[in-house]
Amino acid sequence: MSVRRLAEDRVQPATFAFNEENAVWAEATIRKYPEGRQQSAVIPLLMRAQEQDGWVTRAAIEHVADKLDMPYIRVLEVATFYTQFQLKPVGTRAHVQVCGTTPCMLRGAEDLMKVCQHKIHHDPFELNADGTLSWEEVECQGACVNAPMVIIFKDAYEDLTPERLEEIIDAFEAGKGDGIRPGPQIGRHFAAPEGGATTLLEDVKPVRTNLEPQPAADAAPVPPADAARPKDTAPETDPKLKTPATAPAAAADNVKAAEAQPLSGTARSETVEPAAASPAAAKSEKPSLDDKNRPKGIERPATPDDLQLISGVGPKIEATLHELGIFTFAQVAAWKKAEREWVDGYLNFRGRIERDDWVKQAKALAKGGEAEYIKVFGKKPR
Repeated sequence: MSVRRLAEDRVQPATFAFNEENAVWAEATIRKYPEGRQQSAVIPLLMRAQEQDGWVTRAAIEHVADKLDMPYIRVLEVATFYTQFQLKPVGTRAHVQVCGTTPCMLRGAEDLMKVCQHKIHHDPFELNADGTLSWEEVECQGACVNAPMVIIFKDAYEDLTPERLEEIIDAFEAGKGDGIRPGPQIGRHFAAPEGGATTLLEDVKPVRTNLEPQPAADAAPVPPADAARPKDTAPETDPKLKTPATAPAAAADNVKAAEAQPLSGTARSETVEPAAASPAAAKSEKPSLDDKNRPKGIERPATPDDLQLISGVGPKIEATLHELGIFTFAQVAAWKKAEREWVDGYLNFRGRIERDDWVKQAKALAKGGEAEYIKVFGKKPR
């Protein structure tokens, strides 16, 4: 990927602010994200800023960063990474993005770029004389079957010839771009084969899979799944046992066969020991509250720590920890392996305390609160 930098200072506006409509939209968009995750709105807000001004200015980046409580460098990283963001002024009526990836290149993308050089400017990202048109080469735009193609703002124009692209550019230059229908420019239906479909042309008649007679007109309809299911020929089911009536006899035969078969070469009278409880069943039992590995509790302090800041701890888990006498980050940070395993078993967490690294989280929170957590983990605690 080429290096992407902000436009020169001489073209950068001094300030940026969303207009009234976009400001309302921005606030509504931010509210869509959970508390503490509002920074996820950075891409939609940058896109709306670009749609408002035509490109992403330094002032817009700083405005979005302030709105989302983000460092300027973080928003700059997003804007310079994604090529959907224009970092310098583009044509006010059309910015033509020509796909230059292999399928489009093989189908004539270079000829489309020559059209742009002739009609707009020799160099990409440069405006024409009137400032109304600009162009650039981009990577795959996802319509390889309709190559070659361009995107103008948000619309794709596919199956292009140089002549057709000239007509499209002229229409946008004249302010009549809305009259050009996006999509394939040769009459094909979306990504269908050129000239129309070549397969599945004959009429396909439905095939009946139910060989049973059709139900009477006034009978309740039979679900397709039941209609296709073979009719059960098993003996009547014993309503008391909910098993086929032949089950008791079959079970007796199985017992006789088992008695007649020696086990591991031993005498016929050898008995079978009951199977041991499975490890999963054993683990599902809560450890005793009197276990020596239970973490030591304390009296409830006047202001307990907010244990829900630890990822993996919600209101219910916090209440359980309080019942165990766990009220502070320092307590969790001091847990030894055996104590962590005891708590994990008591909460039936199946290793989650280790996976979420409660101890490391608690140490950071105990040391410096949210600021230390952000320093260690690069994000705010939950």
